Amino acid sequence: MELQHINSVYFVGIGGIGMSALARYFLGRGCMVAGYDKTRTPLTIALEGEGAVVTYTDAGKEIPVEFLLNEQETLVVYTPAIPRDSNILRTFEEKGWRLYKRSEVLGIISKGQYCIAVAGTHGKTTTSCMVAHILTDSGFGCTAFLGGIATNYESNFLIGNNNVVVVEADEYDRSFLTLSPDLEVITSMDADHLDIYGNVDSLHESFSLFAKQLKPGGSLFVKNGLDIPGINYSASEQSPTGAKHIRVEDASFLFDYFNPQTEIKDIRLMLPGKHNVENAVAAISVALKLGISEALIKAAVSNFRGVKRRFEYIVKTHGQVYIDDYAHHPTELAACFDAARLLYPDKRLTVIFQPHLFSRTRDFADGFAEVLSRPDELLLLEIYPARELPISGIDSKFLLEKVQLKEKRLCGMNEVLEIVKDRRPELLLTVGAGDIDRLIEPIKHVLTND
Repeated sequence: MELQHINSVYFVGIGGIGMSALARYFLGRGCMVAGYDKTRTPLTIALEGEGAVVTYTDAGKEIPVEFLLNEQETLVVYTPAIPRDSNILRTFEEKGWRLYKRSEVLGIISKGQYCIAVAGTHGKTTTSCMVAHILTDSGFGCTAFLGGIATNYESNFLIGNNNVVVVEADEYDRSFLTLSPDLEVITSMDADHLDIYGNVDSLHESFSLFAKQLKPGGSLFVKNGLDIPGINYSASEQSPTGAKHIRVEDASFLFDYFNPQTEIKDIRLMLPGKHNVENAVAAISVALKLGISEALIKAAVSNFRGVKRRFEYIVKTHGQVYIDDYAHHPTELAACFDAARLLYPDKRLTVIFQPHLFSRTRDFADGFAEVLSRPDELLLLEIYPARELPISGIDSKFLLEKVQLKEKRLCGMNEVLEIVKDRRPELLLTVGAGDIDRLIEPIKHVLTND
């Protein structure tokens, strides 16, 4: 389907972070936009306010009739998170309509444009948001489809006035293979989504295929140590492009960026953790490749405020710190905990964690157990199933038994609130990719009003 022929778009799973960015793009183009999602959220409410028609009932009769009249001018987009037996999906399928994944639509949009794609099992959301921010803040400009809410803009979608498109390239279900970027970044290839790939070798093969999608004459930035040819970068001096003199001052990270051609000194980064310095190195490298000046890059990095649910401060006082993070993989949890310990070495760390997916919990049980043994106290919620059915013998009790920590317990959400109210932890993290974010405002209320 050609972009110029699309007049209406229906989203099955419109409330997803990536799907809602696409919805905003098509609303901006003046298209009719409608969609379905399971629950009403701030994202879907915002879309309704912007002109989208959203239903929360999975029934074919809920599809506005205008979206069933002209297949040639109507795009139907779905997310793999929607069950295959969805009534709305079935309605379109029974009519013989071609259904598109989010990544395929990004391919349609970016076709003929200068595409910057950021991929990785973790780090891609922060890095793509940082790239988009540097391009926007510097005045270079871009249109960006992001996998998180960029705090500077309170949005997951940015609109530019040039032909540059920044996309978060999702490895789930090999979705990123529909893109043909001019610039690529690969931040990580840790084992994940093994319910889709089966084994880590298949995952790595998919990333190798993504790297080969690069247009002739394009550039590929690859985290040092990954087995893919490209321009290696890291948060150290052990690669041709990297960071040195990393230090913490006034709760911010400072570092010097270098590559074979240049050096930018004393860059201030408000995001904590060495992993975010590494993300910044990748973003800076992209910006330099586009010809943006060092001074503008340095200024943009220093005022980048991060991404919602990525080490996001909810409460920050002298006596109490409460941080929320999307981490749901052992490597991500380790980076989050390390950043908290580095910033607050003298505070007792309490972690509330909600595992995401039965298969991920099973596949990385030992890794989860090791990293969840690092806090001073662990409150473990039940597994958030998302798209999965239960797996026999795999639950949060199974995981908790593996954790080598004296102060640990399995809790429901209401019980967690009572514990927080009673103990008022001085350094608290909520982490997970499910619906643990429903706890954010209640916990904030408990810590700031009681």
